[in-house]
Amino acid sequence: MAEIQFARGVTEEVIPEVRLSRARNGQNGMAKFYFDSPNIFSNDTQEEITGMYLIDEEGEIVTREVKGKFINGKPEAVEAVVVMNSPQEWDRFMRFMERYAQEKGLQFTKA
Repeated sequence: MAEIQFARGVTEEVIPEVRLSRARNGQNGMAKFYFDSPNIFSNDTQEEITGMYLIDEEGEIVTREVKGKFINGKPEAVEAVVVMNSPQEWDRFMRFMERYAQEKGLQFTKA
């Protein structure tokens, strides 16, 4: 089980585009997530975005760095950033992404 939530208990079904960057020394890194038309914005969901929660069997990774993108006053996308400040945090994030990718049938490509 690996899932992403913007409100506790509400699994986001839209698959994000994820871009990773890491310092040359490997000490820190960043992951930028982009969700186009996420279901958290659907009429069925009345939940408020409280952060982004990456949840798997090891626990959860939480970020509060989440922004909505609006076009003509309508919510269109969500952008979120996960900052990793140590090699251990990077490794933990990568374990989550491997599980998430396996469940969703995704693969890694270098840009």
